[in-house]
Amino acid sequence: MHLPISKKFKKTWVMELPNKFASETLCRVSRRRLLLEAMGFTAAGLYVYPALAAPLTFLEMKEPEMIRSQKLTSGVKVQEIIQGEGAEAHEGDLVEVNYVCRRSNGYFVHSTVDQFSGESKPVILPLDEKQIIQGLKEVLIGMKVGGKRRALIPPNAGYVNENLEPIPDEFGPRRSLLSHANEPLVFEVQLLKKALILLRRAVQQKA
Repeated sequence: MHLPISKKFKKTWVMELPNKFASETLCRVSRRRLLLEAMGFTAAGLYVYPALAAPLTFLEMKEPEMIRSQKLTSGVKVQEIIQGEGAEAHEGDLVEVNYVCRRSNGYFVHSTVDQFSGESKPVILPLDEKQIIQGLKEVLIGMKVGGKRRALIPPNAGYVNENLEPIPDEFGPRRSLLSHANEPLVFEVQLLKKALILLRRAVQQKA
């Protein structure tokens, strides 16, 4: 059985509901503001850093993943995500990597790691600017095995011609990647192996 609800009651409930949520949010923010001020953050400091005054979320409690960042002379902007502990890559080396390529607005372009299954198909790249895009070569040089970097690569340091690696073998992904060659691209790359290990494997397979 449904009890009749007056129109006046409905209108009052709808009008008060947002106010109730607003009061609860204000209460949470106020409690956090008092806590921050007790820790030494003044009201002026909270105004300059508004993120501190916002309600605490789980994401704010995570450790920052970026270790350091720099801008290279070519215009490439690099963020160090994980510092590897293995052998260091040098110009002329042959390296095995996994990467994800996105447009600067975050839209996915191509990756060696399947987004659904997580299966990876690493690629082997020569650190030679005649065979690989300049920006990615600069990012990989100096990396250590196990390391991961993220880079914003401008067009002049990217796919200046269609024969530069890394490039997908499949027609669809290849066309998709090259259609964005004239805009900045974001590469997140992880160094898996270095030349000596790869060459040793090649010799063993031939033997």
